[in-house]
Amino acid sequence: MKVQVLNLDGSAAGDVELADDVFGLEPRADILHRVVTWQLENRRGTARGARERSDVARTGKKFGRQKGGGTARHGDRKAPIFIGGGKAHGPRVRDFSVSLNKKVRALGLKMALSSKAQNGLVVVDSLELTDAKTKALAGTLAKAGFGKKVLVVDGEQVNEGFARAARNIVGVNVLPAIGANVYDILKHDTLVLTRAAVEKLEARFNG
Repeated sequence: MKVQVLNLDGSAAGDVELADDVFGLEPRADILHRVVTWQLENRRGTARGARERSDVARTGKKFGRQKGGGTARHGDRKAPIFIGGGKAHGPRVRDFSVSLNKKVRALGLKMALSSKAQNGLVVVDSLELTDAKTKALAGTLAKAGFGKKVLVVDGEQVNEGFARAARNIVGVNVLPAIGANVYDILKHDTLVLTRAAVEKLEARFNG
């Protein structure tokens, strides 16, 4: 698949050949859903449990007479109504992490890239900026017409000047190629890859 390469200002800078086994697959909603669910579930921390009645170390001795004391008929200081007693119906320890086959995870990323290749993929030559300022970069991106939610993926490392300039632009996120993931790709309207990012992503699957 041949795609035109642009400069950051939107002008043409040649062509690049994209591997069909990475960018030319037919996306499947079920695979993408499984990978996104796996990502979001693994972001959740383990739920912290509360100590319930059986977990509290207090006396179980009946501490008053059954009748005549002028109080209710309590038989245990671990009851939830007492200070220091167990929590009634408290949260339980739950682990939300799920496992997913590596091949499915890799297939999901390929399909996410393929879905953007069909609509929403831009390949740029590099992220080098002559003026690495937020205001200048915001104007450049607006002129290029990349949209409001843009994910920019660079090669081994993100260009430092570009990352610093893009840090305060709402809707623009920057990642190195190793950090490319299905959830972030699908969440943004436009995926911007550098030539180096294309090489890294293709090598990631073919290496």
